[in-house]
Amino acid sequence: MDTQIKTEAGQQNNRRYLTVWRWHFYAGLLVMPFLTLLALTGLGMLLFANITGKEGERIHVVPQATVQPLSVQAEAARSAVNPETSSVVQYIAPRADDMVAVFRVNNEGKATMVAVDPYTAQVVNTMPRNQGWYHTMDEIHSDMMLGAAGDYLLETAASLTIIMIISGLYLWWVKRRGIKAMLLPPKGRARSWWRNLHGAFGTWVSLILLLFCLSGIAWAGIWGGKFVQAWSQFPAGKWGVEPNPVSVVPTHGEVLNDGKVKEVPWILELTPMPVSGTTVGKDGINPDEPMTLETVDRFAREIGFKGRYQLNLPKGEDGVWTLSQDSMSYDMISPFADRTVHIDQYSGKILADIHFDDYNWFGKFMAASIALHMGTLGWWSVLANVLFCLAVIFISISGCVMWWKRRPTGAVGIVPPAQKIKLPVWWAMALPLLAIALLFPTALLAIAVIWLLDTLLLSRIPVLRRWFK
Repeated sequence: MDTQIKTEAGQQNNRRYLTVWRWHFYAGLLVMPFLTLLALTGLGMLLFANITGKEGERIHVVPQATVQPLSVQAEAARSAVNPETSSVVQYIAPRADDMVAVFRVNNEGKATMVAVDPYTAQVVNTMPRNQGWYHTMDEIHSDMMLGAAGDYLLETAASLTIIMIISGLYLWWVKRRGIKAMLLPPKGRARSWWRNLHGAFGTWVSLILLLFCLSGIAWAGIWGGKFVQAWSQFPAGKWGVEPNPVSVVPTHGEVLNDGKVKEVPWILELTPMPVSGTTVGKDGINPDEPMTLETVDRFAREIGFKGRYQLNLPKGEDGVWTLSQDSMSYDMISPFADRTVHIDQYSGKILADIHFDDYNWFGKFMAASIALHMGTLGWWSVLANVLFCLAVIFISISGCVMWWKRRPTGAVGIVPPAQKIKLPVWWAMALPLLAIALLFPTALLAIAVIWLLDTLLLSRIPVLRRWFK
């Protein structure tokens, strides 16, 4: 009797394992191409960000005793584009003493980044805004150059990846029965060798991959833009000025982001911008001084901005001077030093001075995780990201190799685990996975679509049933 009970329990555990394996297989089948693409483009972004710079700012110059006035540098940049109709809208300070300053110059609806030698005011290089290898990699990484459709596809893939991570950890736990054993791959041959490396590498990167998925989809259009970001927007009332000089529109993202390019810290994107021309604000620049690039730059240095930072000029009659420095924009390595300052263009008063400590808990999480995600924490994070991307690529490849080696000779179709075996739903695992899917709308939609396809097509058409079931 005991033997019979043990046999039945073993059969039940085996059915549970096969059920989860099947879920893991299909989730991996769906997300593997996207994960590989994201890993490859992530490697490309790391490479070009640290060689050429995001805006081509890593051009070296010979330091000299005297730096030319900022207005002279700006005029050189403007003249290089069009001396008659162009205007300077942004200044990016040099990253180091031996590197160029960069100006964004707008002309007839087009933006050009102009690199200027700060010691001679000579134009070193010009390039269209948001072009070059870094931005090409970024566009593929963010939406595969498909716009909203690509954004939704990647959000869905990231959401399903979370389900894949949980199911994969369960499968490997059943095989190894211990954290230490899961982290150290045992010896093996043929398919077992690939399975052991797949499981060990997957365990090592699982938490980081989960973090990357969460930080990535927080930028996405549905879970990020419609849910989490809306709940987590920075409260303008924390600026310490009552009543706050804010407009209903535009927001920080609308004013300071350039199209799809994210330049504003995540938590500030939906926060209304302050406006110039009010009587509120804290003492800032001496109102007797002219509000020029030199004046504002000098003030930025006085209040603690060091090295590379961004200075955005006022847009329109109610626009503000904006000083910003954050790791997401490759300004510095520490996300805990994020800072954004808005200055009234007429009075010189500080309308807002926003630090990392002012963010709410999810804003702090996003600032830190995005810095880790982008590898902006120093050379150690660049190396860690390279190893992580290579590990993700290996996991994708090893999954394909395992599947190929498992296929019977002459088999037709994708041959999923437990093919032609009717497996029960394991609700103890299904309910947590369903709860996760409910948190991420695109994952739930994908599961619903797959269920409908399975019910209406795959189970009814013999050819499709032979390939997928």
